[in-house]
Amino acid sequence: MLIARRADTRARADFATWKMMAKLNGASALPPEAQEFLESYRNLLTQMSEGEATEATIGAIYKAYYVEMGGAGTPPDVRPRQAKPAADNVTAFRRPAPKPKSAGFFGTGAASGAQKRPLPVALIFACLVVVYVGIRLYWR
Repeated sequence: MLIARRADTRARADFATWKMMAKLNGASALPPEAQEFLESYRNLLTQMSEGEATEATIGAIYKAYYVEMGGAGTPPDVRPRQAKPAADNVTAFRRPAPKPKSAGFFGTGAASGAQKRPLPVALIFACLVVVYVGIRLYWR
């Protein structure tokens, strides 16, 4: 079954590539085997719809690849799974609700309701300078 899946995947990818190259007028650069498959595809298009002709050609390529990859006997039927309609899992962006501003130092609320003001940066810097000078004088 592993060989069958690989052969089917390769057949579908190669056919899509060959078909695109044919649309871009590059079919002459394809290997002879690919040109034969494209010619059979064009012949099938005159007899059936494009989807049916595509699946029939991919089936023929798949059988050839299955044998080439070492598959024995009749290649198993490897049909692509029916794609389920994709559920839209994208949610609309909503701003989070604004948080109420809490009073106090570093966002902690005061139990008594009185607001504490954070220390100004200059006061913290002055305290650090006093500590630094005190340590320097102590070590002398």
